[in-house]
Amino acid sequence: MNEMTATPAMPAQSMAADCPLCVAPAEAPLWDDGFCRVIAVDDADHPGFCRVILNRHVREMSDLAEAEQMRLMRVVFAVEKVLRQCTDADKINLASFGNMVAHVHWHVIPRWRDDRRFPEAIWAAALRPTAPARKALTRERLRAAIINELGDDLREPRP
Repeated sequence: MNEMTATPAMPAQSMAADCPLCVAPAEAPLWDDGFCRVIAVDDADHPGFCRVILNRHVREMSDLAEAEQMRLMRVVFAVEKVLRQCTDADKINLASFGNMVAHVHWHVIPRWRDDRRFPEAIWAAALRPTAPARKALTRERLRAAIINELGDDLREPRP
């Protein structure tokens, strides 16, 4: 079994030993309210790519109570809104698979018509060898925009 570290947001009893999303991350989240967290994904082809991760181990959205589903989706939609404001992306993709990591989490991905894989999924083989350089979206700017949208107390998102 993997050694895990419980955090205030992720008590040990809600974690799964073999789940990488249950292990305390090395990088601090952009936002965390104890229920879920938003992290930045380091992806040069998709600046601004974020994940919204439930802070306890749950395999499926339908395993959550309806109020929890709505709470999580409020955060996903807020991150989408922030990426629309902070990037010139042509589209924001929202994706939840769980095939590789069966822990409820959402990918919020800025996409451009001329990115290397568009219109295919970002995990597909590249259709073009290069894409135009994108303006970097700094972690600080992204974090500030998410806090502005969700609140800065890091415990409860705004309704």
